[in-house]
Amino acid sequence: MRKRLGNISGRKAARRALALLDPDTGLLSGFYAGKRTRQQLARRNREVAALREELARARGGAAGRFPPVSPDVFFIVGHQKSGTTWLMKMLDAHPEILCRGEGRPFGRNFRQKHKAGKGGYPPVSLYNAIASSRWLRLWIQRSVWTRRDRLEEHLDNLTRLAIEYFLTQELVESGKRMVGDKTVLLTSDIVREIAAVYPEAKVIHIIRDGRDVAVSTMHHIWNQAEDRGGHSRITPAQREKREAYWKDPEGLIRHGGGIFPDGWLRNYAAQWRRRVGRTVEDGPSLLGENYAEVRYEDLLARPEEELGRLLRFLGADAGGEKVRGCVEAASFERLSEGRRRGEEAPSFFRKGIAGDWKNVFTDRNRQEFKEGAGDLLVRLGYERDGNW
Repeated sequence: MRKRLGNISGRKAARRALALLDPDTGLLSGFYAGKRTRQQLARRNREVAALREELARARGGAAGRFPPVSPDVFFIVGHQKSGTTWLMKMLDAHPEILCRGEGRPFGRNFRQKHKAGKGGYPPVSLYNAIASSRWLRLWIQRSVWTRRDRLEEHLDNLTRLAIEYFLTQELVESGKRMVGDKTVLLTSDIVREIAAVYPEAKVIHIIRDGRDVAVSTMHHIWNQAEDRGGHSRITPAQREKREAYWKDPEGLIRHGGGIFPDGWLRNYAAQWRRRVGRTVEDGPSLLGENYAEVRYEDLLARPEEELGRLLRFLGADAGGEKVRGCVEAASFERLSEGRRRGEEAPSFFRKGIAGDWKNVFTDRNRQEFKEGAGDLLVRLGYERDGNW
């Protein structure tokens, strides 16, 4: 009797799957459709994935043996040192969410010049690796299976397929149901790329006061310097500043001209302005309801409230117990191996506070940052006007 019922359930699931896979729906060509139809196709793909699971169970197979056709995918975007890793660890602690690293799927035009080799500057992102492949582009242009005038569309679709492939493999092994990547703003076009390649994905943009970002970045450069086993190249003068700060922070600020090299802060502020400013414009206009923002400072002050809001945005369980578990799993004390917030150490998780720039900036630093990004600070509400 049980076997018979299983057969009936299997036939029903198969019929439903075949109905969804009817060629008239366009599902089978979903990855090659334009941006306007991808969101609808993704929803249908998720229905098919659920039916495949149901069919496997009805036939006596193990649930979870098939990877989802189109998983729930999201991206955490943010400028370097804005709290992306902290938020990633919070979300990864949720029983439904896999979010374990910075895969760098996007950043089509970004290359790290300091890693140049005999073959030129190697690709840093997956999108760059695919789009810049000379032989792949040539094959697409010449193949009987492609059209010469759709090269860019094919490259976008191949990038999307590759992203989904890699994320899906990890997702199946984890047993969770949605997957996210921590995607640092390598350029100002990251959200535009997501909208073009993966328009149905949800995006969380974490924003932090650019002055605190600059302070944290400078310490990160110091901590990751080559003389400490890292990859950052710093000058002898910068090493002297670093050693002087570690010995007497207040003394360096008062008498040593601050922690930043000459000219560095103004340029860095302009970079922060370009990348964050473009993202806060492109996110709502290109992604609509699939875009959400969170401030580092708000997540610090009200972690459970803000994380709960983000979990609801993603469609995950936002119950109090789940939220508290995620917050506790990514507490500063745990991430820093026992230090309290505000206790400084030369670590990736250095201090974990907001407003530390006030303890570091000299009068000259204030002016430099204002010249580079003062208008965005005002626009984001970090300053009321230009009188600071």
